[in-house]
Amino acid sequence: MPLLLSSTTTTASLFLKLTSPLSLLRFSTMSSINLQSHAFAGNPIKAKTPKSNDPFSPNSALEALKSHLLGNTHDVIALNFKVLPFRKGRPLAGSQGSSPNWHLGWLSLGDCKGLLADSSVRFEGDSLVYLGSKSEEDSVYWAIDVSEDDKLVDELGKKYFSFVELRTLMVATDWSDSRAMADLAVAGHARALLEWHGTSRFCGQCGSKTIPREAGKRVQCSNELCKKRIYPRVDPVVIMLVIDKENDRALLSRQSRFVPRMWSCLAGFFKPGESLEEAVRRETWEETGIEVGEVVYHSSQPWPVGPSSMPCQLMVGFFAYAKSLEITVDKDELEDAQWHSREDVKRALTFAEYEKAQKTAAAKVEQICKGVTQSQNLSSDFNTESGELASMFIPGPFAIAHHLISTWVFQGAPVSSSNSALKEPNSSLSNL
Repeated sequence: MPLLLSSTTTTASLFLKLTSPLSLLRFSTMSSINLQSHAFAGNPIKAKTPKSNDPFSPNSALEALKSHLLGNTHDVIALNFKVLPFRKGRPLAGSQGSSPNWHLGWLSLGDCKGLLADSSVRFEGDSLVYLGSKSEEDSVYWAIDVSEDDKLVDELGKKYFSFVELRTLMVATDWSDSRAMADLAVAGHARALLEWHGTSRFCGQCGSKTIPREAGKRVQCSNELCKKRIYPRVDPVVIMLVIDKENDRALLSRQSRFVPRMWSCLAGFFKPGESLEEAVRRETWEETGIEVGEVVYHSSQPWPVGPSSMPCQLMVGFFAYAKSLEITVDKDELEDAQWHSREDVKRALTFAEYEKAQKTAAAKVEQICKGVTQSQNLSSDFNTESGELASMFIPGPFAIAHHLISTWVFQGAPVSSSNSALKEPNSSLSNL
């Protein structure tokens, strides 16, 4: 299961009984939400790459796929091929029945081949990207970009399928549902790979076209004099909760692109030649003028919902201890940055109705799949339980920022060597 709760805490059995996001949120006033993996992590079909001689390995599966496409199946091991189409970075998703729960729109090889028969999309071995496999089901999973053909949207719409923004699916996912979290991880991995292929069509060394290799796990320059191997790039981003010396206040910021009233952690890309800790200190100083001393690692999260030019981001989370307090906001980077007390942040966690946002997004997915196109403003759904707007809220549990902040609020951050009076960390932190 890609989403498990900590087995080292005494509250594990209670967590397992909770079925709704809001229940988890309310319980977090007693203990931080302890998950084995963040959203987009814990991919169940990518956990291990089979050996090259295994029929489920990328190259072996690709050869079997090509044989099936050519109709030469008499001496090929019977594999169950499943294909997930993407259009402009959006995975195919479906939502049927009375409950607003989405699922990925996997197509069989035959259905996908028939669907694309009269389209402008090439349906060849090299146009599909290997995602992983489940040997116990004899299944191999693939992704394909069908952005070139607009007619497919109507064809798939007849089957209650639609191409849905990954961010919408992210908010719509109930993180207590292991199946939904697994689908989200698979979709994120697939989007990252397909978007990388879209930006890696030419060799950066000689400018020649690239050719997919190893079932899309890498590309290679087609120039015989070059043959440069190119692998998917990962763009690490440091994200940090800056804490004051007394461990009573946290530094939160707003960007102009944020929805109203949302505050979050500072974040930024690190530069060549610097460590992650140095990047935390530099980014904090550049954006807020705050000087940071000790930096303590918390956890990391794949983040495939960024711009298509950087589809393979990795958020690396830290606690950072401030050596100064005066804020000087870089208006080119941030709209605002302020110190917030632990009680203020706790109220933001308590009153923001993440469950309402999740249900609204799930209902939106269902409407999209049924052909209803009216838009909904998800930002207005973060209301207090009394029906009034909360003065502030932080990102939901699908974001690493939430876990950094909630860990500090409910468990206390790890001990800084410069201040031994700070609260000891909960042992379950290592499980996230």
